[in-house]
Amino acid sequence: MATEGKKLYTLSDVAVHNSSNDCWLIIGGKAYDVTKFLEEHPGGDEVLLSATGKDATEDFEDVGHSSAARSMMDEYYVGDVDPASLPSKPTHTPAKQATYNSDKSSDFLIKILQFLVPLAILGLAVAVRFLTKNNDVSS
Repeated sequence: MATEGKKLYTLSDVAVHNSSNDCWLIIGGKAYDVTKFLEEHPGGDEVLLSATGKDATEDFEDVGHSSAARSMMDEYYVGDVDPASLPSKPTHTPAKQATYNSDKSSDFLIKILQFLVPLAILGLAVAVRFLTKNNDVSS
């Protein structure tokens, strides 16, 4: 099942390569040694390091890499990954709709008051200053 002399790896074989000195990724059922690419990766090495030890196919596809990026992958290919060693894809369960929480309305009221009370105090201070200044002039 390995391609042209390339080895067949398991998830656990690839998962041990998870440092900045030795970084392998699994993308599309293939193992890639991206250690030399860490410093060149436009998203930074943290992005690649965070994808180690798992099937990073979804992470890779979500970003929408260019065809140039995809063709660069051949250079880092080290072998195939045994599909039996990969966890089965979890079934997607949609998030439950949040129910209305009456406490949220009091949070909104507090935020409004935090804005309006200082504004009212400022307005009152300006009004008092204006009225006392006019009284001083007329005296």
